[in-house]
Amino acid sequence: MPFRLVLPPTDRSPATLPAVEDGDPLEFHRRLPGYAPTQLLRVPELAKRLGVADVLVKDEASRLGLPAFKMLGASWATSRAIRREWTGEEVPLDVAAQRDALQGSGRRLAAATDGNHGRGVARMAALLGLRCSIFVPAGTARSRIEDIEGEGAQVTVVDGSYDDAILRSAEEVGPDTLVVSDTSWPGYTRTPTDVINGYSTIFREIDETLDRHGMGGPSHAFFQSGVGSFAAAGLGHYRTTSVHRPFGVIVEPTRANCLMRSAEAGQMSEAPGPHQSTMAGLNCGLPSMLAWPVVYGWADGYLSVDDDLANEAMRLLAGVGLVAGESGAASLAALLAIADSEADRARLDLDRDSVLLLVNTEGATDPVNYAAQVGETPATTAGEREARRARTGTLVLA
Repeated sequence: MPFRLVLPPTDRSPATLPAVEDGDPLEFHRRLPGYAPTQLLRVPELAKRLGVADVLVKDEASRLGLPAFKMLGASWATSRAIRREWTGEEVPLDVAAQRDALQGSGRRLAAATDGNHGRGVARMAALLGLRCSIFVPAGTARSRIEDIEGEGAQVTVVDGSYDDAILRSAEEVGPDTLVVSDTSWPGYTRTPTDVINGYSTIFREIDETLDRHGMGGPSHAFFQSGVGSFAAAGLGHYRTTSVHRPFGVIVEPTRANCLMRSAEAGQMSEAPGPHQSTMAGLNCGLPSMLAWPVVYGWADGYLSVDDDLANEAMRLLAGVGLVAGESGAASLAALLAIADSEADRARLDLDRDSVLLLVNTEGATDPVNYAAQVGETPATTAGEREARRARTGTLVLA
């Protein structure tokens, strides 16, 4: 089945995430080396293909020197955990200050990952002068493992799924080791809450850009989802902080659709493995117990899609000057699935006046598969990006 569409029941109770305890994630990120707001683009070629008024794409293919948005959550959560567990409030939420305070401590960060979150944690460990251990599930692309190792981390391949890697990483907790996970479990919620709050920078930047251009907000926002942390951040922003209230849609791989299954069951449920989608960052069998109530309370729809549609979406994005990995292209893949179905469009309130927000959450983190699916290397696409944007009318909203 190339895709499924599910609408949740209407009698749900809204849920909220715990507020940021202190500090401001956006201001924290602005102090990190290499910070700059990522681009927001208007893509008329996609709007025409999807039969809508406008398509906005927030491009997270390069964020703080890494090829995905995950550094935002990893950095904020790491800094907050260090303050809670090791340094106390006398050391500010600042990487340089925390590095000085921890110098020579021999302490360590640990995390489980499908690729991008773990690389963000590894980068933070390098910035802070800490050791780092990252656990990945069997089948993780060699390029993703090598990228994490390139940050100075030790990578262990766990014989099992992402959820097995999570269980293995949790065993590392100790007085000299902080586990920085983007999913939660009983007794472990503060750090994953900080991960979610760290992602809020994306949506605050979007609002700031639209305000500068005098533009209204999107009518629809699409959130590709693994355990649900990114979706919880976006839905939380648009339901509690922003003046905009878009129709929120969750997007998952067909065989790792744990949020869709949970919505159908009315309770947190598992998508049984094996989870072998090329959308590796979304290959999660269980929702985060922290993110799930937020997603269930506020999501307006759920779409699950097969890899073939993600591959097509990668090619379309390359054609308009955007480098997107498999997970980054997932939301466009979902829209391609329903673009020609009037019945499905109507269920999502999509029409020719709709303004869609997509987030390209990663670049080509698996260059081998990218080249196989798109027919060119990521470097080739990068070299021609501006020409393709000019040719297709893609506009960067500065």
